[in-house]
Amino acid sequence: MPYHRCLALVTETPIEAPTQEAPEAAVRKFRIAVLPGDGIGPEVIAETVRVLEALQPKLNGVEFQFSEHPCGAGEFLRSGDPLPGATLRACGDSDAVLLGAMGMPEVRWPSGTEMAPQLDLREQLDLYAGVRPIRLYNPAHTPLKKSGIDVDLVIYRENTEGLFFSRKNGYGKDVLEVRDTLRISRRASERLFRAAFRHARRRRGLLTLVDKANVLPSMAYFRSIFDRIALEFPDVSTERIYVDAAALYLVQKPEAFDVIVTENMFGDILSDLAAGIVGGMGMAPSGDIGEHHAVFQPSHGSAPDIAGQGIANPLAAILSAAMMLDWLGHEETKRGAELIQRAIERLTADASFATRDLGGSLTTAEMGRAVADAL
Repeated sequence: MPYHRCLALVTETPIEAPTQEAPEAAVRKFRIAVLPGDGIGPEVIAETVRVLEALQPKLNGVEFQFSEHPCGAGEFLRSGDPLPGATLRACGDSDAVLLGAMGMPEVRWPSGTEMAPQLDLREQLDLYAGVRPIRLYNPAHTPLKKSGIDVDLVIYRENTEGLFFSRKNGYGKDVLEVRDTLRISRRASERLFRAAFRHARRRRGLLTLVDKANVLPSMAYFRSIFDRIALEFPDVSTERIYVDAAALYLVQKPEAFDVIVTENMFGDILSDLAAGIVGGMGMAPSGDIGEHHAVFQPSHGSAPDIAGQGIANPLAAILSAAMMLDWLGHEETKRGAELIQRAIERLTADASFATRDLGGSLTTAEMGRAVADAL
């Protein structure tokens, strides 16, 4: 019932209703570029889109417009380009990007490295912050033998430089050595640290810097920038841990961490370790976020060994979509993110709600359908 009519019911003097209904609020349309990619990517993305389509009628004034675009090692085999220009433009023109998985072990560049168009997307769209939430939904999922363990942390990984900076460098056939450059810039570090501090402020107020400042000058520089930015956030507690110790503590006492911020390669490694603590890569969502663009994808790879079998866990992809909805910032998309999160919390409270990676027998489609129904 329109608001003006509700008022008419409670006032002593009847108010004449207008002869014409007030126009409805405009629908906010969000353009979502969908890149299914390789291996299990299309399977988990199909279930993620299913969940978003089930969610949309429950959101007021919001409409999702999906457009699918080719990308990945398979696309390279088809067209000779793993990231076609049209796909890159579509990603730049969209409100957000939903990505499955990229790469095939046997499809490589002449340098011997795998094709990784997801890294090209990060660099082309300047997605400097790799955000990796790590949460334990059911104690049965963790291999750690600790009772009452509660894991809920976020890893912020610098996405555009670090040890990945020289990833496109080649080398000659008969060279005697190859060197990779670990690049740390003030600009990239400052914006990463500020984003991580803001996130920690919204959570439990603790930010942990992970580096190797005792050995590497680049990491000592990284730490010096962190120390200076920390002065801008006096309400956030900080700690500094070397990366080898961080790997140890993540296994021994993961519940002690809130938000972790680190270099590109360190973040790549530690986020996989942390995912293993909460059940594996099928439970690890991620977002690659910049000032104007963002790509959301499960942290796992294309898993060609199980592709096409219908047994991949789609929860990481679905949780990535929830991150996307929250990032879009609309009141209703943020509510939608909460609805997905709550649905997964309810379902995973039962340890038997699991695909094979979690010790269960659900198929990819069965799990996706269950989440959609739980909404």
